[in-house]
Amino acid sequence: MKNRQSRRDFCATAIATVFASTTFARAGEKKYDPGASDTEIKLGQTVPHSGPGSLYGVLGRVGEAYFQMINEQGGLNGRKITFLTLDDAYSAPKCVEATRRLVEQDEVLALYGSLGTAPQTAVHKYLNSKGVPQLLLNTGASKWNDPKNNKWTMAGLPLYPTEARILAKHVVNVKPDAKIGILYQNDDFGRDFLGPFKKVLADAGGKAQVIMEQTYDLTDPTIDSQLINLSKSGADVFYNISTGKASSQSIRKAAELGWKPLQLLSAGSTGRSILNAAGFDNAEGIVAIRYFKDPGVPRWEKDPEVMGFEALRKKYLPNVDPDNTIAFAGYGQVVTMTEILRRCGDELTRENVLRQAANLHGFHSPFFLDGVSYDYTPDDYTPMKTLYISIFNGQDWDISDRPVTE
Repeated sequence: MKNRQSRRDFCATAIATVFASTTFARAGEKKYDPGASDTEIKLGQTVPHSGPGSLYGVLGRVGEAYFQMINEQGGLNGRKITFLTLDDAYSAPKCVEATRRLVEQDEVLALYGSLGTAPQTAVHKYLNSKGVPQLLLNTGASKWNDPKNNKWTMAGLPLYPTEARILAKHVVNVKPDAKIGILYQNDDFGRDFLGPFKKVLADAGGKAQVIMEQTYDLTDPTIDSQLINLSKSGADVFYNISTGKASSQSIRKAAELGWKPLQLLSAGSTGRSILNAAGFDNAEGIVAIRYFKDPGVPRWEKDPEVMGFEALRKKYLPNVDPDNTIAFAGYGQVVTMTEILRRCGDELTRENVLRQAANLHGFHSPFFLDGVSYDYTPDDYTPMKTLYISIFNGQDWDISDRPVTE
């Protein structure tokens, strides 16, 4: 982590220059699909602006703010971007309704940054049958890496099985006789972490064993009873496969119970807003995979990419906390989606949008740690393969100097 890469063009001081430029526009005849024209590019997204997952609604608000900034600077290659972020309340039926509206009524060119394994599974086949790009999904389900059969869908997070296998290997290395208690969200998200984790334990000889599993539903008001059961189980490792509010509640409850196992947390739940709600002291010692920077901490306050997000936040989103990692993740995704569109030039077809996304290999999002970039290729939609083991010290993450891979 000591060798800092040179920064990409998406820092605060260069943003206007990059997006005013038409250097990358393709010469020749313009080509358009629905959602694109000489003057406009129309994009869509579904995220939970309401309901139990509503803290993730900030992803959409950041997208709106960023595209407003781009439009005020003259647009992208001379085109204004219309961005429609609809509320699906983390509900599969509502996601289907909203996605159909975006495709059939609003006629968006592509969708990006939509959230949730279960909601996005509900529209997966539909979008692939329609040939509409479903890009940079806020889910790392393994099913999204299927370019042969479902080429229009690409994850935006590290694939959950990759993360799970790395965490399992860590447990085997540091606590070979571990007794493991697991809390997991009772849906495809939770199960995608669970199976690969248990397989690594089995392949290692089975000395480290899962002794209790507890589940919760996203709509559950609390997870107190599950944590009480796990704390009484004798487990000395807690694999916490949760999201949002449930992550904060479970970290806080474990501390209240005086239960101090080695705790593993899914990377998507390591943002400062989630840990702050749990209490930083309660989160001390948590182990997680890291691949991104945190805003609002001294380590990154002079980082040009974090400063770019902070400039956007101050001007357009003053009610968003400066340490909101979910918002910063949304910033990284909208910068990436804009780069995809910029590379399309005047060939704004869905096929070309997909082609540019599938060739992002080597592109560094401002959200990422130095040394991490997208690894997409047309034959392998794994979003990123360089990850880091890290431990929360009560204020910030101590990140390993050495990256890990499967």
